[in-house]
Amino acid sequence: MPKKFTFKGGVHPSHSKSQTEQLRTERFDAPSKVVIPLSQHIGAPALALVKQGERVLVGQAIGEAAGAVSAAVHSSVAGTVTAVKPLPHPSGRDVLAVEIENDGSNEAARFEPFGRSWRDAAPGEILQKIAECGIVGLGGASFPTHVKLSPPTSKPIDTLIINGAECEPYLTSDHRLMVEYCKDFLVGAIIMRKILHAKDIYIGIEDNKPDAIAEVAKLISNDERFTAIKLAVLKSKYPQGGEKQLITAITGRKVPSGGLPMDAGCDVQNAGTAAAVYDAIAKGLPLYERIVTVTGPAVKSPKNLIVKIGTQVRAVLEACDTDFSLVKKVIMGGPMMGLTLSNLDVPVIKSASGILVYDKTTPAEKSYPCINCGFCVSACPARLIPSRIAKFIGKNLIDDAVEWDLMDCMECGACSYNCPSKINLVHYFKLGKYTVHAKKRAAQTA
Repeated sequence: MPKKFTFKGGVHPSHSKSQTEQLRTERFDAPSKVVIPLSQHIGAPALALVKQGERVLVGQAIGEAAGAVSAAVHSSVAGTVTAVKPLPHPSGRDVLAVEIENDGSNEAARFEPFGRSWRDAAPGEILQKIAECGIVGLGGASFPTHVKLSPPTSKPIDTLIINGAECEPYLTSDHRLMVEYCKDFLVGAIIMRKILHAKDIYIGIEDNKPDAIAEVAKLISNDERFTAIKLAVLKSKYPQGGEKQLITAITGRKVPSGGLPMDAGCDVQNAGTAAAVYDAIAKGLPLYERIVTVTGPAVKSPKNLIVKIGTQVRAVLEACDTDFSLVKKVIMGGPMMGLTLSNLDVPVIKSASGILVYDKTTPAEKSYPCINCGFCVSACPARLIPSRIAKFIGKNLIDDAVEWDLMDCMECGACSYNCPSKINLVHYFKLGKYTVHAKKRAAQTA
């Protein structure tokens, strides 16, 4: 039996993927109106390029990157800009957004692909195209891809890892992409390898996706374009899709405390991101739509949908026969690290891998004093001592918490999931990090 890669720690929540894992993607019709936030990525919000009353085309840039870490934003429909103003965002805040009334023409902007000539293009030219197309990490982090593909020369990358783990329960958008668009994301991986001058490419897929594993294995065995790619079958475990966990599982390397994947000679990109890079380079297409898994106990017709960015969550749920009388909780993303929505009229954004709808909520459970059982330690994928850090934060000993590597916490929630005393450990870590950042901001403005 081939070796299966894994890491120390983690937990095993129910996969809950059976509703959608075998459902082919369907295209969701463009809505009559979209609301496209200018902040859909880590870093500075994009600067608006359009004004109320202007007509825009599908794929037209409506926001330009505003700093070193920022990303362009594009229209997902053709129509008239009806507003450029702060509007509700999945984060719970109002952020500057462009509201567009769809005129139904589907008239597209002119796209200029590299086509096959990307093989002869300079890495800088390819990076520029990726930046122009507004590609960000589609696994949830939404880090601008062109930035992530530009490590300093002092930190050369020898290994590119494509993250197809999709370890969060319920989500199957990456799974279906790897099955249905396998060549696209593999070519995207080859393009990114060229940019990074990496020697090795690994595709990491959890073993609960046998059809995706088989499709990738078939292509890398039979298509000479992909002979440099190696398949790494991962044991199904949460959070196997974490960058540092993937690097350790596949290469045996460890990212140093406070470091980044490039400090271990690695670059990790999501499978959906790789497909978006292919679309940008081979077809010239900006990122204005994505695959979204819509599922959960209150959804009568779960689906994997290709949705235009800016589409209201409510409209997507209606298309999946959601019984709104049963809806108690809606999450954008996965149940472990996703955003709980307070408003169903917020838009689908680039990082929205799923929309989960629950027909009940779990009442807050009483927490009890820590019994020093060590279950949180055994679950922590970052090899921290969560109980100790939480105690420091609870006593406002933030510097001590930092000394015990608070900032290495990835907020995956595995410790809280494993805690028999029902202590909301990850909440302490969020509070501690907020305090650290607030102190830094105060020191900078003093």
